[in-house]
Amino acid sequence: MTLQLLTPVRLGALTLKNRVVMAPLTRCRCDNAGYVPSEMMRRYYAQRAAAGLIVSEGTIVSPQARGYPFTPGIWSDEQVAGWRRVTDAVHEKGGLIVCQLWHCGRLSLPEFHGGKPPVAPSAINPNWKMFSPSGQPETVTPHALTRDEIAGVVADFRRAAANALAAGFDGAEIHSSNGYLFHQFFSRDANTRDDEYGGSHENRARFFCQVLEAVGQVMPFDRLGCRLNPMMNRFHGVNVDADTVPMWEHVVARANAYGLAYLHLSEAFMPRQLDDTPHALSDVGAHFRPLAKMPLIANGGFDRDTGEARLHAGLCDAVAYGRAWIANPDLVERFARGAPLNPPDLATFYSGGEKGYLDYATLSA
Repeated sequence: MTLQLLTPVRLGALTLKNRVVMAPLTRCRCDNAGYVPSEMMRRYYAQRAAAGLIVSEGTIVSPQARGYPFTPGIWSDEQVAGWRRVTDAVHEKGGLIVCQLWHCGRLSLPEFHGGKPPVAPSAINPNWKMFSPSGQPETVTPHALTRDEIAGVVADFRRAAANALAAGFDGAEIHSSNGYLFHQFFSRDANTRDDEYGGSHENRARFFCQVLEAVGQVMPFDRLGCRLNPMMNRFHGVNVDADTVPMWEHVVARANAYGLAYLHLSEAFMPRQLDDTPHALSDVGAHFRPLAKMPLIANGGFDRDTGEARLHAGLCDAVAYGRAWIANPDLVERFARGAPLNPPDLATFYSGGEKGYLDYATLSA
């Protein structure tokens, strides 16, 4: 019997040849002064073009948005040209690729901003250790964005989306999860504003909606997705509380109005992350599936069989895999043949260079 994972599916304007999505994977391989996608990155993505859809690694929308070293950007002409080489390579192999647009907000360090603090909705330190060339420094108290500065960030996302299309991407995904800038606006742990961006659910979702509307001016909504992680807990300075589920329900309800290509929805991704958390959801997808009026990509440490079961249960339309794609450029073929998977080498996830990036064996090799 044919695996449902291997059947086509339509997500908005995107027709996927299978339902095995490559999740966005930060790899810190963009080690040049302009943060321009490299030849090594072109080869990496081309190796994985058999995915039904590739969601690119988080791509910084402006210098202000940086939170990690050696992550690519999409604000300059040189970056657009570098990404064009990547997207051309994916398309030549029959693949689809969207650009994940990213702003880290307070999850950043002054060393990435000329010594100045990063930005956030409110001046609240997440008290987190960040990855950097200097080790694992502690975060600092961020600068609270003014209204005019928020408008500038909205404009950065609009420009980034236009650049993504110019670079040949098939669409874009807003990285609105995992404790980064959008999540910071959503969370009461990071947002204590008393203006139109704080307080009520409507106010805390306002920045998200403004970005969707701005991006929609330059990109069809049916080529745009968003990623949400409602149950991230005790991580990146945010926690699940009694307000969390109602807040995320409001976000999904607002997103429904735009006719987006998909909702990329994460289950809790850390072991025992929700222990002793009375307001947590044990199954994020099961809760939000009936509330979402757009196709759903499930993300949550699934293997072939659990991903297939998720599809058969009607809880999603496609399944995103992360580490499995890192170690298995031919993941779709391995799923089709029931072949074992290469284990990922965790030590090389962010190490730079070709080792652990381009050298994983394929079945044909």
